Order: sequence, then structure tokens, then C-alpha cells
Amino acid sequence: MTGYDEERIAALLRLLPQPPLGWVLAAQELPQARAEIAGLVARAEADAATRARIVADLESALLAEGIAPTPSVVAALRASLHAD
Repeated sequence: MTGYDEERIAALLRLLPQPPLGWVLAAQELPQARAEIAGLVARAEADAATRARIVADLESALLAEGIAPTPSVVAALRASLHAD
């Protein structure tokens, strides 16, 4: 560290404004969304027909799984599928 102890860091953090509610909600939902996307990607990797269906319409595939197709979730799924 650069000379800041935990108490000083905590005091500095308290000076920051609260994050927007959307950021907080997204951070809370992120672990669940990552797990759901990982499951969807695993099924896509195991079955070509499933992969074709998912890739053809990401939003519908997410909705069918009960996952809200927010822009960030769609982007994460797209990135995961193209990471192969």
C-alpha cells in the first residue's frame, strides 16, 4: 500500500457519492446471470442444434431460459459463444 491504512481508505470511500441504483442492481444480479449464461453456453457447446438456435436469436433463447435479455446479458452471451 502507499501509506493508507484501512481506516483512511474507509473514510475516503465514505466521501464518494452513492452509486446509481442501476449499478447496484446489476452488481447484485451479475453472479446469477453469469451462472445462467454459463449453463446456456455449456448446452450450446454440447449440441449443435441448440447452438444454432441460440446463435440465431440470442434474445429469444435467453427469454426461453427465464433470463432477461438486457443488453449486457446479450453481449455477455454473444462473447461467450464466440470465445470458442
